[in-house]
Amino acid sequence: MSQLADLHVQLVELEQSIGTLLDTRPYAMAPEQRNEYLLALFKRELEYACERSSRFSNYVRHWPVSLSAADKIADLPYLPVSVFKANPPLSLVPASEVKRTLRSSSTSGQVPSRVVLDAATSRRMTKGVIAIIRNFVGAARRPYLVIDTQENLGRQSELGARGAAIQALGSFATETVSCLLLDSQGELALDSEKLLACAAKWKEAEVLVYGFTYVIWTQLVGPLKRAGITLNLPNVHVLHSGGWKRLEQQAVTKDQFVRDLASVFACAEDRVIDYYGMVENVGVVYPDCARGYKHVPAFAEVIIRDPLTLAPVEAGEQGLVQVCSVLPTSFPGFLLLTDDMGEIIGHDGCGCGRRGTHFRFLRRVPEVEVRGCGNLETTRQRRGGGT
Repeated sequence: MSQLADLHVQLVELEQSIGTLLDTRPYAMAPEQRNEYLLALFKRELEYACERSSRFSNYVRHWPVSLSAADKIADLPYLPVSVFKANPPLSLVPASEVKRTLRSSSTSGQVPSRVVLDAATSRRMTKGVIAIIRNFVGAARRPYLVIDTQENLGRQSELGARGAAIQALGSFATETVSCLLLDSQGELALDSEKLLACAAKWKEAEVLVYGFTYVIWTQLVGPLKRAGITLNLPNVHVLHSGGWKRLEQQAVTKDQFVRDLASVFACAEDRVIDYYGMVENVGVVYPDCARGYKHVPAFAEVIIRDPLTLAPVEAGEQGLVQVCSVLPTSFPGFLLLTDDMGEIIGHDGCGCGRRGTHFRFLRRVPEVEVRGCGNLETTRQRRGGGT
């Protein structure tokens, strides 16, 4: 059998194994069963990536623990997320198979991360996000209100973090409406007329709302509160991500954000759901449960490492967040060490009923460049509408 044919067979087998996890309820597997399955699958994915990339193969060969000797996920070779700032992007597929490039947001002067998606990885990304979000808000399709501009709703060959997050939730939509626009100076502004028309139309409906945290606070909550407007959408679910650093600089606490956002929608506070996610960890997001913890689905894992030694730490200890996902096969994003600090609460037994690892995101590591998380200055939307 030729090397190309052998790689195809490997990929088909990986597709089947990944599909098994994606078809499983995301928070139902016993930790021991999930860890055993993930360890074996990660090893196979790493072997496949080594066949696809000599550079990556060299990296894995020089890892202190060989793949055959690794007996837990924490032993496996991981990459720092900064490697995805390379240009051209790290890839395990030929350019002809790249269907889309996802780009992280970055503040001025910083280099964004880029990850390439082929058709199969793109499908898995969508399926993974849908499985996770469905577990938190239900499977029904509903009106979808996007706290962003129409420009970020379009399909593009290179997509920023905001656009990717918006589009990932599109499968839940019966109709999609954006409620921000660019004014004559190119600044973001709330289209109050459109928003109020939607609120009147959807007042009895289940509604899905998504926006980046900082954008929601500055462009929705602030204007509505100043105008004394309440939307009266009690059945809304508001999902938001990114942007906490800017709110902290304004002395806005998470409790205040949730309280004021729930107030303008006239919904219960538990219908406001924060989630942690990143472009490099494509297809996996970590929403807060009712107990305030973020949960890891069956097709992923989170490890916390000591910032100095990089050794994995026990539950209850703080450290660097390592995200692990079996979803990508178009780029080597299986095991990634982030610039974020977190703490694992437990590996099972959360009071919300979801099984598996649950953790808290704490903060960005001091002195590490801020990736931006999509909450860009509004003026950077002036030309092109991208992030």
